[in-house]
Amino acid sequence: MAVEIEHKYLVEVEDWNNVVAVKNVQIRQGYLQTDPNKTIRVRTKGNQAYITIKGKSVGASRLEFEYEIPVADANELLDKFCSNLIEKVRHYVIHDGKTWEVDVFTGLNAGLIVAEIELNNEDETYTLPNWVGDNVTSEVKYANSNLSVTPFSKW
Repeated sequence: MAVEIEHKYLVEVEDWNNVVAVKNVQIRQGYLQTDPNKTIRVRTKGNQAYITIKGKSVGASRLEFEYEIPVADANELLDKFCSNLIEKVRHYVIHDGKTWEVDVFTGLNAGLIVAEIELNNEDETYTLPNWVGDNVTSEVKYANSNLSVTPFSKW
C-alpha cells in the first residue's frame, strides 16, 4: 500500500517569473473516475504514461497506486474515455533541499499555477519559497480531478 502526503499552494505569479526550474515536462491527463472517495487517472508525462488510483484524502494523506502503461494505451484512454482533459507544464524546482512540483495549467485551466510538495510524513517541516502563496491543500476545487469537471476558467 502506498500513501501520498502532499501540501498544495497557489503560486505568486510575479515572484514565480524569476524562478529557474531544474526540469520541465508536458502533462496531459484525464479521469475515468472522479468520485470523492476514489479517483482513477490516466496521464501522459513526457514520453511516459501512467494509470493512477487514489483514495479519499484524509488531511494531506491518501492512498495512491500508480502503474506505468504504454503511451499509446494512455492516449487512447484519454481520447475515448475522458472529457475535459487537464493540460499543464510541470516544473521541478529545488528549494532548501526539497523538490517542489509547480504546475502551470493551460487549456480550460489557463491562468492557474499550483505548487505541490510531497512529504514523508504529516509532521515533516519545510520552508516555503518566496513564490508560494496560500495553502490550498484542503480546498477541493484545486484537486486536478475537480479541475477536470469544473475548470478554473468557469469559476
